[in-house]
Amino acid sequence: MWLDTHNLAKAHRDKQGTRWHFRVWHEVVNRRDVVRVFFWNDERDRCGVVWVPPGGRTDISALHSLIQRLVADPELRAKHQRELRFPLDRAPGGGAEELVVDTPFGAPSDPLVRGDLGDTTVVFLSRHGRGHRILPSELNFRANVFAMKLAGAEFLVSVSTAGSMKETIKPGDLVVPDQFIDRTYKRPATFFGDGIVAHVSLADPVCPHLARDLAAAGRAAGATLHAGGTYLCIEGPQFSTRAESRLYRSWGADVISMTAMQEARLAREAELCYATLTLVTDYDCWHQSVAAVDIAEILRVMRVNVDRAQEAVANLASRLAGAERKCGCGSALAGTIITDPSVIPPKLRDDLDPLIGKYLN
Repeated sequence: MWLDTHNLAKAHRDKQGTRWHFRVWHEVVNRRDVVRVFFWNDERDRCGVVWVPPGGRTDISALHSLIQRLVADPELRAKHQRELRFPLDRAPGGGAEELVVDTPFGAPSDPLVRGDLGDTTVVFLSRHGRGHRILPSELNFRANVFAMKLAGAEFLVSVSTAGSMKETIKPGDLVVPDQFIDRTYKRPATFFGDGIVAHVSLADPVCPHLARDLAAAGRAAGATLHAGGTYLCIEGPQFSTRAESRLYRSWGADVISMTAMQEARLAREAELCYATLTLVTDYDCWHQSVAAVDIAEILRVMRVNVDRAQEAVANLASRLAGAERKCGCGSALAGTIITDPSVIPPKLRDDLDPLIGKYLN
């Protein structure tokens, strides 16, 4: 609904003296407020921002501060003018929109972008930030996955490159793994702790229904695709030593990369269906035909595969249009919270309400 902005309606002028008008639309997604602020001036320049308030509840003073920042900062305003493509007379809905999301775990890697891909609403997040500026170990996985939950996502699909650990999985192939081995050691991998304990099952870390549909979507894109297999996640950012690579092969790993393990863990706690599409770019360093992993070669093969990966995601969106979840991912937290609700700190309970509210309220 449109909010009454009378209390905020004093003149908002930028440094050039141009007056900016605005309207505010409010909706609730996953029991959290989502506020859309639409701006325009007398020259018909326009911009907009979608804001998920901290704590999930709209605070007028914080909203006023956001409006003032947009009016005062032409670079910030220009950023939204470029990235928000819906016209005022169609708002809200339609086109692509940027979501500025605050989470209890900080900011995600980048603003989220939400729009329609065919008949399916999708939300995109650049995992490493636009321009690929964040190391795997520096990623705020908790904020990224929590932001997706707040944005209303039910299915989470990650796309990344990987090295092959098997002769039969060739550079240029795609893999949809169904198992993981975790060799990371620097990364928070749970939403819980600090006063609340939960133990979810991770025996099968990938949603079988989503993985099946993702594999079919990849094959429909013309890719050589391997369904199933084990993804070994290393800390990085360096690639493996030859001794490590040979050890991982002896464990039965199929691909090796640096990002998906924490996403799988957190997606399960957030009750999201999760699957990952892995673009194979190299043979790691175990293969005798290559001297070592070469980042230039990785980038070359990755560019070849990007079009297929994008087509696979589009195919998957078409398959998921109007789909109802028939797996158990949507109730993965049921019966797993063992802390007495009466001793959970109130702020923590409020912060995690999008995850645990339906089990504690």
